[in-house]
Amino acid sequence: MAERPAAEITVPSQDPKEKKKKEADKKLDTKANDVKDEDEELSEEDAQLKSELEMLIERLKELNTDLYRPALETLRTLIRTSTSSMTSVPKPLKFLRPHYPSLQELFETWPASENKSLFADILSVLAMTYSDTEPRGTLRYRLLSASLLPPTSKISEPGSWGHEYVRHLAAELGEEYTIRQEGEEASAPVPGTIEDLHNLGVECATFFLGHNAEPDAVDLFVELEIVDRIASLVDANTFGRVCAYMDRCVMLLPPPDDVTFLRTIHKIYLQFSKFPEALGVAIRLNDAALIRQDFNASGNPIMKKQLAFLLARAQIPIEWLKAPASEDADAEDEFPEDILDCLSNTQLSRHFKEFGKEVGVADPKSLEDVYKSHLETTRSGLSANVDSARANLAGTFVNAFVNAGFGNDKLMVEAEEGNSWVYKNKDHGMMSAAASLGLGLLWDTDVGLSHIDRYTYSPEEWIKAGAFFATGLLNAGVRTEADAALALLGEHVENKSVPLKVAAIMGLGVAYAGSHREDLLTLLLPAVADDGVSMEIAALSALALGFVFVGSGNGEITSMILQTLMERGDKALDEKWGRFMALGLALLYVGLQDASDATLETLKAIQHPISRQAQILVEVCSFVATGNVLRVQRLLHLCGEHLDALKEKEQAESAEGKKDENKDEKKEDKKPDDTFQSFAVLGIAMIAMGEDIGAEMSMRQFNHLMHYRDPIIRKSVPLALGLISASNPQFPVLDTLSKYSHDHDLAVALNAIFAMGLVGAGTNNARLAQMLRQLVGYYYKEPDCLFMVRIAQGLVHMGKGTIGINPFFSDRNIMSRPAIAGLLATIMAFTDAKAFVLDKYHWMLYFLVTAMYPRFLITLDENLESKPVTVRVGQAVDVVGQAGKPRTISGFQTHQTPVRLGTTERAELATEEFIPYAHVLEGFVILQKNPGWEKEDTMQM
Repeated sequence: MAERPAAEITVPSQDPKEKKKKEADKKLDTKANDVKDEDEELSEEDAQLKSELEMLIERLKELNTDLYRPALETLRTLIRTSTSSMTSVPKPLKFLRPHYPSLQELFETWPASENKSLFADILSVLAMTYSDTEPRGTLRYRLLSASLLPPTSKISEPGSWGHEYVRHLAAELGEEYTIRQEGEEASAPVPGTIEDLHNLGVECATFFLGHNAEPDAVDLFVELEIVDRIASLVDANTFGRVCAYMDRCVMLLPPPDDVTFLRTIHKIYLQFSKFPEALGVAIRLNDAALIRQDFNASGNPIMKKQLAFLLARAQIPIEWLKAPASEDADAEDEFPEDILDCLSNTQLSRHFKEFGKEVGVADPKSLEDVYKSHLETTRSGLSANVDSARANLAGTFVNAFVNAGFGNDKLMVEAEEGNSWVYKNKDHGMMSAAASLGLGLLWDTDVGLSHIDRYTYSPEEWIKAGAFFATGLLNAGVRTEADAALALLGEHVENKSVPLKVAAIMGLGVAYAGSHREDLLTLLLPAVADDGVSMEIAALSALALGFVFVGSGNGEITSMILQTLMERGDKALDEKWGRFMALGLALLYVGLQDASDATLETLKAIQHPISRQAQILVEVCSFVATGNVLRVQRLLHLCGEHLDALKEKEQAESAEGKKDENKDEKKEDKKPDDTFQSFAVLGIAMIAMGEDIGAEMSMRQFNHLMHYRDPIIRKSVPLALGLISASNPQFPVLDTLSKYSHDHDLAVALNAIFAMGLVGAGTNNARLAQMLRQLVGYYYKEPDCLFMVRIAQGLVHMGKGTIGINPFFSDRNIMSRPAIAGLLATIMAFTDAKAFVLDKYHWMLYFLVTAMYPRFLITLDENLESKPVTVRVGQAVDVVGQAGKPRTISGFQTHQTPVRLGTTERAELATEEFIPYAHVLEGFVILQKNPGWEKEDTMQM
């Protein structure tokens, strides 16, 4: 076969560089020509403007001073009237930029006069084009211009030069103020005093507020440290947006700026008679005098009822609303009965049961309804080894949580005399079973006591103790004139029997959480100080006082607990109860920030590992939900620091040879030593909760901590996750917890399962319910984990999906202090689950009661009777700082009230027929008929 002819191509050994170079040069030349052409090819208008500007500059250089004024006036007019697009520099500034240095020199030669002042004003605008090489030139010439003017005439408003100029000036004002505060020497000093800077700042802020740039005005005042002055500048159109923006900033500010901000917001709201908003801020400040002033500020009795609902939700002590005896002897001491009802939450139970009927969940649920065993993936015939007493105990809690507040469950409330669920439990199980009555009849003080009463005469000590605790649970968050809890439990605080004594003490703590009642102080304090009582009684008395006086910073209790910690022997402090005494101390400082400094210093003097635990707890409670970054960093440091020391210890020990005694001793030493790390992990969640960005960042830190493989830290991470998103089941959190719930370390898995219950509490989340059913099959051989899965199932269906435990309310802005106390105390019991919840102290799960509250919106008329209206419910959208009036909810559905609201949901009225008295549609909202509203059909007629 003949060969095909092949074409020959010669390939040079090197690339032809010359040719490429020529092409590149050619391209460059064409580019340069284009630029030249652009310069040369100015449109006629631009060329005329350029020549006119150059002529005016020539005039300023001439000796004839009469020409200066008209030339400057014309320059000013040309600059002001030039329209600029958003992307390009105004033409006059572009053409005058090359002349700026020569104009500066010329300016220096002129004598002080009004003309020179105008010249400075124009240079101040031109300086914007030189801001990179000559910093703060705009500000310098602006202040010079003001100083050169005679006292009679006034300089033009900064706003007359346009928005960009004012923004530029504001930025330079902030820089200059910072430089002066730090005492740095500037290369080109700016004239004027600090007061001049402040006055100029006020002028700029006034312009911003008039042009929908409220955030810029607030930012400028923050930089100049005069944020309180903004109250005098806002008007009816701008105050809402200013306050909303400032509110968002509070979380990101270091103390004491955050408090200054809140007080400024409060002042503005009062200025415009927005009482519910002002009261909300006063509650966040935890300032008794402000709360009293706001509550009494409104003369409208219906508005007062609405404010009373808000105070009752926050569980503010009623005593705070009464004028101190010294101030006003004639002040009316008693409130009208209807307002007292609102303040005491007495109608909560009635409305809650009606709400249950409306949304179709009034019928009691059995355990099987919750477990749905037919869907479980359990292998048949293998569930026989489950301890029936343990299963019954789990059933107690599930029944209590699921049917909470409805007062009709079949196992306890409606049970026949001898057939009660109590008798299906053994010993300490009976206490929890009897106590579950308090949860089933929650908030219903009238009917509840008669049901519980029959168990208080039981010969069985545990049942009697449970009935005492139930009395306390029943009264949680509700105040009655009868004061039944104190009357029934007060005498048993000194009881000889330990279970009865503990039940009475904790019952009082839960019943009066957040009430700051002085009579409980005298009742419970002796037990803290008494060396004769066990550590258990002393610690729980301290915890009960922490509940009652949460966030009060009470000096008497503080000094007593500190004294006890100093005087008790090491053996007593080593007991597992020490952590609850430390927690009792910490709860006194919830939300008080720097007020705890003296206590922290005193704790450092205690020579025992508990000192460290108490320090961390007091610090995180003081800064709870502030998002304080420095504190979080310190806690992360504590989580990391101890690991190396422990490793060294282990290495040293392995070198000595591992003896059994040594092992035991090591456990003894190590136990109190690293508990503080567990609290540090929880502390990160405490500080970051309530603020979405901080919470998200902390999730990533928890992920890192989980990889440390240090058991104490690993078992605390799931609890922290549960705390940070209580009743808020977001998918990433559920996913993470689901992974941890299959962990090889059972302590981690157990806590992860409980955390799943916390995250889904009261949400009926279907995905979570499915995960828990799978865990039942996975842990069929592990009684502890199975017990926990059951409890988590009960929590997820809490109140049949109507009760949540998230401590934030009123659009997640206000934190309920008793709720924080309840969550923290429950989680504290899980830092050593084997010793508390899995031992005979499972009743500690009931501490969650102080955080339990219905997630509803009930609209009432002015006589406080239910008034159904249509509302839209959707996911809350953050609209702070957005232009116009954007929608505050997305993906909404329209419902008839009463309606259930999720943690991240928000409601708004569907029509304008009614005007709400409250600023946030949540809980109880009183409506007023809109006088200007007409129905559509009448309008058409």
